[in-house]
Amino acid sequence: MNKSREYINQNFDRFTEELFELLRIPSISAQAEHKPDMERCAEWLAVSLMKAGADRADVMPTEGNPIVYAEKIIDPKAKTVLVYGHYDVMPVDPIDEWNSDPFEPVIKDGRIWARGANDDKGQTFMHVKAFEAMVRSGELPCNVKFMLEGEEEIGSQSLTKWCRANRRMLKADVILVSDTSMLYWDKPSITCGLRGISAVEVEVTGPNKDLHSGIYGGAVANPANVLAKMIASLIDDNGRITIPGFYDDVRELTPAERKAFNKIPFSLQNYKRSLGVGDVAGEAGYTTLERTGVRPTLDVNGIWGGYTGEGGKTIIPSKASAKITMRLVPNQDYAKIGKLFEKHFKAIAPKSVKVKVTLQHGGTPYVSPTDLPAYQAAAKAIEDTFGKKPLPYYSGGSIPIISEFETTLGVKSILMGFGLDRDAIHSPNESYGVENFNRGIETIVLFYKHFAAAK
Repeated sequence: MNKSREYINQNFDRFTEELFELLRIPSISAQAEHKPDMERCAEWLAVSLMKAGADRADVMPTEGNPIVYAEKIIDPKAKTVLVYGHYDVMPVDPIDEWNSDPFEPVIKDGRIWARGANDDKGQTFMHVKAFEAMVRSGELPCNVKFMLEGEEEIGSQSLTKWCRANRRMLKADVILVSDTSMLYWDKPSITCGLRGISAVEVEVTGPNKDLHSGIYGGAVANPANVLAKMIASLIDDNGRITIPGFYDDVRELTPAERKAFNKIPFSLQNYKRSLGVGDVAGEAGYTTLERTGVRPTLDVNGIWGGYTGEGGKTIIPSKASAKITMRLVPNQDYAKIGKLFEKHFKAIAPKSVKVKVTLQHGGTPYVSPTDLPAYQAAAKAIEDTFGKKPLPYYSGGSIPIISEFETTLGVKSILMGFGLDRDAIHSPNESYGVENFNRGIETIVLFYKHFAAAK
């Protein structure tokens, strides 16, 4: 793969400029006004894939945002790698906390600053450029297919149906994904497990209109107060979720498994310092690594109600709402957990309010065995570029569609990401190291080399 590496070195400045073009498209899937941007972004990627050397690159409509499918078949008998990525990004709020325009990328301190720089435009584009380098250098050893969606940040609802309808077209030996992070730059890792997710939205309604808090306060239940009390009751003083049946299917790690899991290099002091917190919190009896990797959680992602504008407005709001997600571990079913949540949340509501629970998206936990030939190929590629064997790592995050791929397509996914915690994905001032982008491209090229040679 020497020719491919030379090609990368000669064209890296152009690769970066092209990534900037992609980052300038505000493809926010959660906001309806950006629907035209979603379509524009998909078209841009299709054109880019054709320029890179694909035999075909199509923008395929769905009930939601379009999916970009591309392929290059060098030999029907050769191994096939299906690359998955997403081109949608998170909203940029709060915009006033950004140090630069989120959709006008800049390089500062060796990092690319923009929404999507890491998640997932930067990481997805590494695959496009690695593919281009191999094609143009005549070193592509496998068939390659691309499946790039625009709804990952809102649950990949269209992709599941699309995959079921296109099983034959998507046939592959492995799915390669870069939408995760490494532990540390000097201690590389491969994500071999993801938590599942169950997302809900709750609404608590009291009086039929906003009321004067002086005239009615103390006589009528305040939905915001009630909601806060109900949410607080969902987790006890030991950090345990109080929903009946929530832990019924959770597989507890054996003492040996816990010992092995906690061998991952981790500094609690550095962790707290980097986050600006005085102490950590969570389920009693478990380490921070366990709490974020192999234990289920419940978190409020947003809460609102009443007057939140400038100055005061002394009211009892008619309603209050919250968005809540539960991260799940192997054996937990997101649909079952969502129903358990709904039943419990309605049961704890006082008669003074009405409660509505809307079950939103969900996803099943995912585990990738480390003895897979594709996993070993990824490990060898990372060792080649980083000079160290990567550690297997269970991430606390969720990519709901990954488990669906295994169910629908019968194919395992390899999660070979190159992000770092400092990249601040989903937050203001998201960034991605220029070196991460460069080394990621080189590592992907080497993955193909090792995977093609694997027996």
